[in-house]
Amino acid sequence: MLSKNERDSLLKLARDTIYARLYSQSLPGYKPVSSQVSEPRGAFVTLRKQGSLRGCIGYVEAIKPLWQTVQEMAIASAFQDPRFPPLSKKEYDDIDIEISVMSPVKKISSVDEIEVGTHGIIIKKGYQQGLLLPQVATEEGWDRETFLQHTCYKAGLVGECWKEKGTELSVFSAEVFSEKNRK
Repeated sequence: MLSKNERDSLLKLARDTIYARLYSQSLPGYKPVSSQVSEPRGAFVTLRKQGSLRGCIGYVEAIKPLWQTVQEMAIASAFQDPRFPPLSKKEYDDIDIEISVMSPVKKISSVDEIEVGTHGIIIKKGYQQGLLLPQVATEEGWDRETFLQHTCYKAGLVGECWKEKGTELSVFSAEVFSEKNRK
């Protein structure tokens, strides 16, 4: 678990990074507040505007130091999520930033291993893959089957793909924190 200071520093980094990119400034420097934020970790940065999704992109795998992943995913969520136009200066004050720090991914052999509200799901079949974060099922009020179905849809597959032979299922958990919970 990250400390309050670590969480706050990562949220500030995400917000300052988005601001810098909006105003064509150099990205903010970051002095890691602990060794934990310098460890390679996967993370997603989610932007919400008035409670609605406004962008969400991340790495599941631990590729880079956590602080660097947060900085890069803040930019990607604000300006590169293909579902939304790039964030505008006018929207900046209206967004809330949420960070999900990922656990390692674990392949599972049975959907019974999925704990709704605790696990996120990755469904892979052939070259198609879909991922939904753990908090999505809780926010939407989904049961396990509905969560699986929507993860299939996210992969561009039919809703029952999770039952088909050759479909790989994996789970992960996430430590989720946001500006909204901090205020």
